Amino acid sequence: MKYTLLFLFLILSSFHPVETSVYICGPTGAKKYHYKETCRGLSSCSHETVKTSLKQAQNLGLTLCGWED
Repeated sequence: MKYTLLFLFLILSSFHPVETSVYICGPTGAKKYHYKETCRGLSSCSHETVKTSLKQAQNLGLTLCGWED
């Protein structure tokens, strides 16, 4: 029974992928997104660091920070 539940969980979770969180500098004006809140690219951020989804950051036209790739 527990293997059936585990299998069912794995199947259902594949339909709802976990959304990746990223960090950006401030609510507006950011050009890059960062996977780590401690990224060197965020060290010069003079605004608050905002956590958002990768999908939303890409929809805003943001690209991955050069320190992250």
